[in-house]
Amino acid sequence: MPISHQAKRRGFYNGIPEFWHDLYDMEYSLLDIHLIPRNNIMAIQEASKRVYAIFDKTADLLRELDDGTLLELGYPEESLSYIKCKSVPQECIIGRFDFVVSNGDMKLLEFNSDTPTFIKELYHVNEKVCEYFDYANPNEGMEEQLSKELKRALLSSWKSLQRGGDAKIVFTSHADHEEDYLTTKYIQDLSGVPSEYVSLDQLQIRNDGLFTPDGERIDVLYRQTYPIEHLVEDEDPLTNDKVGQELMELVLDKKLAVLNPPSAFLLQSKGVQALIWGLHEEGSTFFTKEEHQWIERYFLPTYLDPETFEECGMTYVQKPVFGREGDTVKILEATGKVLLEDKNETYKQTLPVYQQFCPLPVSVITTDEGEKEASLMVGSFIINGNPGAIGIRAGNAITDNESYFLPVGIQER
Repeated sequence: MPISHQAKRRGFYNGIPEFWHDLYDMEYSLLDIHLIPRNNIMAIQEASKRVYAIFDKTADLLRELDDGTLLELGYPEESLSYIKCKSVPQECIIGRFDFVVSNGDMKLLEFNSDTPTFIKELYHVNEKVCEYFDYANPNEGMEEQLSKELKRALLSSWKSLQRGGDAKIVFTSHADHEEDYLTTKYIQDLSGVPSEYVSLDQLQIRNDGLFTPDGERIDVLYRQTYPIEHLVEDEDPLTNDKVGQELMELVLDKKLAVLNPPSAFLLQSKGVQALIWGLHEEGSTFFTKEEHQWIERYFLPTYLDPETFEECGMTYVQKPVFGREGDTVKILEATGKVLLEDKNETYKQTLPVYQQFCPLPVSVITTDEGEKEASLMVGSFIINGNPGAIGIRAGNAITDNESYFLPVGIQER
């Protein structure tokens, strides 16, 4: 009797330790491969480098804006002094762009600059799937690059505190969330520096710093998956103390360094894309002629209200400035009629941005249930300004937390 695809997939992924091939009791990692021509991979990497250069340049402008303007771009009031803090030279250590790649065109949907996931999948697991199907891995050698940049960023963060002795480095996440925990442990191992893992609920804030349960003062805290927009609202359940804001104060007072740095959250708001597009539309001299060409080529028209799309009769997307996994995203006709919306509304109270609708390409994927059509979104990492690993999320027209991980290989001509 032939082995089922499901049994093959489970057998293959069970051979990869500390990986979540199923999530929420559902199939997540596909035993399938999507082939991309080498020149397309190079084009995605080039797009990532150029788009990052635009964001990197805009970060300096954002720090000069008054608080009122920053609030209009959706930043929580409690975060304003924090996001203007430039703790290390790098604006963002690990970030991920989400692109629509179709017929040679590439359009940026958003920049996950603060707490990107999808790391172990692309940097470690993708290679194993390429070996299984006998295709070249487009992310070859990227794990070493990531390891090197992690070390550099941790050292840079430690130096920014100007302390003597040895650095106490701690990696943290929600320990009860499998994907978050195993992603953080993977990054901790990859960094190759003496460090400790402490779950978020075990960290202890005092006036003079952040401490482990054993009473050791932490110098550098790496929080791969814990978003700042959640952190600012965090309260101690017993004392009601605003522990998240106290943590930010420690960073501002140089009693603690965190990675990704504060500037990564500065770039996370989708309001930044509206600002960039606005400057482009008015032909601002803030950007060079070449940079304007990049914005025209890779960015989608994005605004803080839907007026432009309504007047031009264009379909558009409404999405929260801080939101994840397609949560609270709607696709609308110019009339305001909802064509498609995500069932989750976690970010209903969050300021929305409005972006020109750009449909994701559709392809056939192989799942445990057989072949099915799925919309493909390309994730492309940027590591301290340099292009990193790429991969695909396959799922609904709005990419949500039920999307699959579809490994990628190089299609040789």
